[in-house]
Amino acid sequence: MQPSSSHHRDETVSPKPSRIDRRQLIAGALTAPLTVPLAVAAMAPAAGAAEDSAPPRRGNRIAVSTYSYWRYRDDSKLTIEQCIDLAAETGFDGVEILHVQMEDESNAALQRIKQRAFRSGLDLCGFSTHQSFVYPDAAKRDENVRHTIHCIELAYALGIPTIRVNTGRWGTSKDFDTLMANKGIEPRLEGYSDDDGFAWVREGLEKCLPAAEKCGVVLGLENHWGLGRTADGVLRLIREIDSPWLRATLDTGNFLENQYEQYQQLAPEAVFVQAKTYFGGGTWYTLEIDYDRVAAILAGVNYQGYISLEFEGQESHETAIPKSLETLRKAFA
Repeated sequence: MQPSSSHHRDETVSPKPSRIDRRQLIAGALTAPLTVPLAVAAMAPAAGAAEDSAPPRRGNRIAVSTYSYWRYRDDSKLTIEQCIDLAAETGFDGVEILHVQMEDESNAALQRIKQRAFRSGLDLCGFSTHQSFVYPDAAKRDENVRHTIHCIELAYALGIPTIRVNTGRWGTSKDFDTLMANKGIEPRLEGYSDDDGFAWVREGLEKCLPAAEKCGVVLGLENHWGLGRTADGVLRLIREIDSPWLRATLDTGNFLENQYEQYQQLAPEAVFVQAKTYFGGGTWYTLEIDYDRVAAILAGVNYQGYISLEFEGQESHETAIPKSLETLRKAFA
């Protein structure tokens, strides 16, 4: 079809309004009766549509601690690299490194670990160290401060944003098996009080905070044993120190009484969550944990961080860890 020439224009088509016409049109719309825009109002989204269109809450990412493959068993101490490979094969999103499992702390080794995780599509999301500040001897406490700062720097070199730290315990138990038999409770050192212990822990953590801030590594104080055995003990230190670089690592397997109430207490301060499973029966004890209920508690405080599996059962890790991942994926979806 040939285009029409200008003198054959269809006069039934109105020309485009001029700039003045547009202004008049807008002015008319503003002064029109309120009944006119009802059709427009009918097409407007309902009041709750904005809420309905909000993106759904994504599930928590699931990691695995290298401890899950070892569990201090003589027959299963794997290297960090081997644990990374197994985590990738199983389908985890990240890996938490247990410091005492590391065999080489050289920078070259750290960078190899970091590259191994990156090429496997895994985050290095947590680092667990062992230390204690519950010593009357100031020199001993300072030794543990130096150790903790060293671990902060290791985490920084690995690109890990948080490390698990402990309060420490009195050390009056014969051994760890005895401590577990007593549900993590042990006598104080003679001549000292819990207040003495909390003061030592506060001093030790405060000495570590400048390094944590410099490296951008949050200290996650775990509900472990000793003075941090309860949510109240952990929260006492977090509140007294009052620093954004000290928060909580919530371990689901370390509250042996009133566990859900204590999860609820600690959840608002959690920057990392360690989730225990016990397939085959626990190494020291077996704790029944309703992970749907745990997930609801964490969702209630908008916890969006990692859930890191700490398998602590007797079953072989080859079968127990995939089952554990399935359990956590379902609960934290």
